[in-house]
Amino acid sequence: MRLDAAIAAATERLRDASESPRLDAEILLGRTINMPRSYLFAHPEDELDELTLARFEDVLARREAGMPMAYIMGIREFWSREFAVSPATLVPRPETEILVNLALCEIPRDAAWEVLDLGTGSGAIAVSIACERPLCQVTAVDNSEEALAVARENARALARGNVTCELGNWAEPVQGRTFDVIVSNPPYVRRDDEHLAGLRYEPQAALVAGEDGLDAIRVLAAACGELLVDGGLLLVEHGAVQAAAVADLLGEHGWTDVACHSDLAGLPRVTAARRGGKQAPPEK
Repeated sequence: MRLDAAIAAATERLRDASESPRLDAEILLGRTINMPRSYLFAHPEDELDELTLARFEDVLARREAGMPMAYIMGIREFWSREFAVSPATLVPRPETEILVNLALCEIPRDAAWEVLDLGTGSGAIAVSIACERPLCQVTAVDNSEEALAVARENARALARGNVTCELGNWAEPVQGRTFDVIVSNPPYVRRDDEHLAGLRYEPQAALVAGEDGLDAIRVLAAACGELLVDGGLLLVEHGAVQAAAVADLLGEHGWTDVACHSDLAGLPRVTAARRGGKQAPPEK
């Protein structure tokens, strides 16, 4: 089968599974033959042998079944870098970049601060901050050894030796330590949320947080205060309809300067709060 014919057939198969079927088909075929997409455009007449067609059919079938491209390819772009991902980690989303941006607005470029990322997953948040603030020491915690292995791989590949990965449940591995900034993208989906059906390939433990989606944020609100220096900043990602509930939880645990920040789509996405008297970063 010619390359152009293979792309056309794959595009038709992916129309119900993807918002960008042609692009997905081209990327998957390029991966199969280990060539860039530009090669497909320059050599449409090239023929695929039976073995290559079988490999293409394998990745195509996975995408047709709904598996995210990031898992098939093993990588996902985040904060202008390519991160390794696996089914043990969530696929990093563009809206999570606001969490990184708010942390970077808080941390001076020449600061040698201690930063903590709770529930790090692939390490995309921790490593992005570490790359932009190389004098900082970033500790990344996750309770999944499989996820932490991916985070360690990303830290080795992208950071400058200033990321440490710790296995454990939320704040438990870092008890007794203090940090200047804590960031977290915890599970915040309700157990009965209808959107979970479309996320079946991603680790449910990293998505679901009880009946109201707030179980993990309850833990953070209760546990993170003693880990921050006076005036230290907590940044927590949450669902677009959870901002008020998150603010209430933080208020109940004595957090101050509570402020919600919207993502690029204008949806309430990250809530900031402090222990002490420094002012919260301006709305971005």
